[in-house]
Amino acid sequence: MGLAHWLAHPATRGMDLDDPRTSDLRRAIVSKKAFLRRIYTEWHQALLAALPAGNEPVLEVGSGAGFLEKSLPGAITSEVFVLPGVRAVLDGSALPFLAGSLRGIVMTDVLHHVPRPRAFFSEAACCLQAGGVVAMVEPWNTPWSRFVYRYLHHEPFDAQAESWEFPATGPLSGANGALPWILFGRDRDRFEAEFPELRIRSITPTMPFSYLLSGGFSRFTFATAWSGRAWRRLETLLRPCDRHLAMFAVIVLEKVSPRWRSGGLALSSKTGP
Repeated sequence: MGLAHWLAHPATRGMDLDDPRTSDLRRAIVSKKAFLRRIYTEWHQALLAALPAGNEPVLEVGSGAGFLEKSLPGAITSEVFVLPGVRAVLDGSALPFLAGSLRGIVMTDVLHHVPRPRAFFSEAACCLQAGGVVAMVEPWNTPWSRFVYRYLHHEPFDAQAESWEFPATGPLSGANGALPWILFGRDRDRFEAEFPELRIRSITPTMPFSYLLSGGFSRFTFATAWSGRAWRRLETLLRPCDRHLAMFAVIVLEKVSPRWRSGGLALSSKTGP
């Protein structure tokens, strides 16, 4: 019996990751795990802080087990399959929105499940208004996170992958946890050349320990919501070490208007790796 089976939450053990019921059960797990719920709330706050002011709609791609609509009423929640409380069923590689109609696109732990990221970012660049953002929380590649993701996590994490694409085995089972770092770290120059309209505004590595201590969607919780505050304070003190320890990153891309471009390439401040 493997480690993944032993760690699995009893409510989801043996269930297919691509089964919509798994996502619904994970939402219930988040609601019951106070520390994990606090982490999601903090992530949502970071995503919302990145949005420009305005009344235009905001799309959440891969709403899954999250609850962002509680912090952003009116957000267009979406998934690749029908789920209770999700407003739209859509494919990120073919977004059904008018050009320039969205103020923002937000995602939590979703991009590394997108098998054709070029198609997604082409769609995002079209649907966003000038100044609109793609804001996401994603796994990040550091010496510490590589160990955790390779040995304590069920999803593939291949920082050596040559291609941005990977086989679309399923909406959740298909993944490369290293994809965000590949796109915005290792291959940043290439991404900026292919998508000059999407300026990488910021990359903020974060949370070396909190998610791991929350137990995520496993059966265990290693820290209470109360002790979680102490861990977050410790992580704040360790922020100078996040380039070596962080397990996640908050990544913000901004759609630039033509007047911000120079020689066909979007101007970009070199934040992050």
